[in-house]
Amino acid sequence: MPGDVPSVDPFNGREIIVAVCGGIAAYKIADVVSKLVQRGAGVTVVMTPDAQRFITPLTLQALSGRPVLTDPFELADSADPQHIGLTERASLMLVAPATANIIGKVACGLSDDLVSLMIIAAGCPVVFAPAMNNRMWANPIVQANAAKLCENGYRFIGPDDGWLACRNIGPGRLAEPQRIIDELGGILLERDAVENRRIRKAE
Repeated sequence: MPGDVPSVDPFNGREIIVAVCGGIAAYKIADVVSKLVQRGAGVTVVMTPDAQRFITPLTLQALSGRPVLTDPFELADSADPQHIGLTERASLMLVAPATANIIGKVACGLSDDLVSLMIIAAGCPVVFAPAMNNRMWANPIVQANAAKLCENGYRFIGPDDGWLACRNIGPGRLAEPQRIIDELGGILLERDAVENRRIRKAE
């Protein structure tokens, strides 16, 4: 309508880290990365060793337009050992597909690969998008680990109900790429609103 303030894409100009873990749903993250880039975000992809068995770093490099990080000992920036500084410059970090393994590692404070290291040392909000077998997701240990992460400020998107790679039907399916994008955008707008209120109170 005339006089309305034009909406600003919450991703435009933002730095987003996408951490890919070793699950069959890793192929869907190519679409997530592409959508984020099309929305104006700068996307840096990091991968676990197992993730590279499902989708190649080259594919995600082509879509993001940036080198993909896979090894904490490969220094793209000598002033940023282990790439921790990336999380301080980023607006948020998406972990997808978030496996039972990565959820359990972070819940226990373990960091034995680049992805878990960056999550635990993150200077930005971290959002998990789980994907796994329905019985794995329902396992009380996995549920307890996810609850522990939520209690400590981590966010979750999904998982959804549906057809799984193991031929089961149930909760454990990775949320659809567009849902992930929409919810990430909502988180960014929510953080902007909180920051704007803080600034107004300080004035």
